[in-house]
Amino acid sequence: MSDLNNTNDPRAIRESLKKKPKSPRTLFGIIMTGLAGACITITVIPLFAVIIYVLIQGVTRINPDLFTQLPPPPGLSGGGIANAIIGTLIVVAIATVISVPIGVLAAVYLSEFSGGNQVARWVRFATNVLSGVPSIISGIFAFGLLVQTGWLGFSAVAGGISLAVLMLPTIIRTTDEALQIVPQDIRWAALGVGAYNYQTVLKIVLPAAIPAILTGVTLAIARAAGETAPLIFTALYSNFWPRGLLEPIATLSVLVYNFAIVPFAPQQQLAWAGSLILVLLVLTTSVLARWATRQKTY
Repeated sequence: MSDLNNTNDPRAIRESLKKKPKSPRTLFGIIMTGLAGACITITVIPLFAVIIYVLIQGVTRINPDLFTQLPPPPGLSGGGIANAIIGTLIVVAIATVISVPIGVLAAVYLSEFSGGNQVARWVRFATNVLSGVPSIISGIFAFGLLVQTGWLGFSAVAGGISLAVLMLPTIIRTTDEALQIVPQDIRWAALGVGAYNYQTVLKIVLPAAIPAILTGVTLAIARAAGETAPLIFTALYSNFWPRGLLEPIATLSVLVYNFAIVPFAPQQQLAWAGSLILVLLVLTTSVLARWATRQKTY
């Protein structure tokens, strides 16, 4: 380094800055890059293996009847899973309607109005704990509170409430983080021109954070759509068309579980087709979430 400082020859400087293939630093960089690439490959292999296997098993059963007809009786071929597709959309829609307003309002309080008080710290702690609770616990909770007591019984509403419990932590955490990354200067500018605090949040901060909030909502929907345990305890299952929000209803995840364990090949094929639709649903919501994060937050 002292030689480099003592010379003004550009050629000597370029030669000294060239990467030396056999230097310890270069070899260490190559080894660590290769190790990181191997870890990435090992991580991605299970994802593509699952997608490819489900695609191979389920694509042969994809046809118009799958989306328009009811499941056939045990052992018979044909039919479809239209009732489960509609039921999944209904239950997830109920969960979304319940969880999104509550989650966003809770996150707005934590980020904008709590001032970091003791209540906010406890709410954040409870949210982190709830995000790690197994889904079957949510199903048992909803079963004991709504089904066993006779308030709702096995129904689409009970299933939606159990899924809403699972969606809440994701929505609260992502919305809270989205609001916190909005620059504080924007808030000060709004307050400087005479806006009230609630006007600043409603008209400035929330619109700026909408892309990140939508990311959290789509990720929560993706998780809820694939859950099975809560729906077994709450929505149960039905081989018929949905007959109301207060009646048992078919969902894709429960249909896959029920049909995968029966010894009849037609039902097993329907289970693979339902699995493929679920995977495509999760992939679609994940892509939408990634697209939303690419938008400018402010």
